[in-house]
Amino acid sequence: MEHLEGRQSVLAALAARQRKFQVILVSQGAHDEKIRDVLDAAGAAGVPVKRVAGRELDAMAHGATHGGVMAVCSAKPRTTEAQLLEVLETVSRPPMLLLIEGVEDARNLGFTLRSAEALGASAVLIKKHVWDFDPIEVARPASGAFERLPLVRFDDTGLIEKLRGRGTRLLGCIAGAKRTIYEADLTGGIILAIGGEKRGLSGAVRGLCDALVTIPTRQGAASLPLSHAAAIVLAEASRQRRAIG
Repeated sequence: MEHLEGRQSVLAALAARQRKFQVILVSQGAHDEKIRDVLDAAGAAGVPVKRVAGRELDAMAHGATHGGVMAVCSAKPRTTEAQLLEVLETVSRPPMLLLIEGVEDARNLGFTLRSAEALGASAVLIKKHVWDFDPIEVARPASGAFERLPLVRFDDTGLIEKLRGRGTRLLGCIAGAKRTIYEADLTGGIILAIGGEKRGLSGAVRGLCDALVTIPTRQGAASLPLSHAAAIVLAEASRQRRAIG
């Protein structure tokens, strides 16, 4: 079983109905009106709520940002490649996916998922061999996006090739590319591939890219964190897609 910390994460998990809940723990000092949505959602889902001392939550939590709400529940089921393809069949517009490589920090990944959901990504793809994160540390900064957004861990380039075979273009974001994200066509079905600050995109992914693009930055400036780069590229893609209706 896992601990989910914070009102937003618990609410999102209850709404997603993918986890099995054992109990929701609420601080004895929490006012009902401030957590009414959690209490109502727990009641609708038939999940018991238990009042506990704040120090008990502090002892169980990873940090001090639980806000007096914590859930004991099963892990979120993994989204398989087959399930991703089924999800993409149901979207009404050409899909926009985010592929990330080289992320090394759980909070960075959580913030990336939060941006991806907010800016319209259908799913996030991440290499299995780089996944070594405590899901609680990812879920907290994701503010619910970890529960709602399909996160697909893949082994090799087979999934990318399947998606490209369906007409989805793969665009790699790297430093020094000749075309900027503002000059590239980011509409239609796309996978936006972004690498981490240390190693960037792997040669295997670069070799499959239909085009390479870059975020124009001031000369001599340090490279952007992955979460920031992802937000900038996703925002431009979202802007272009809205412009064409």
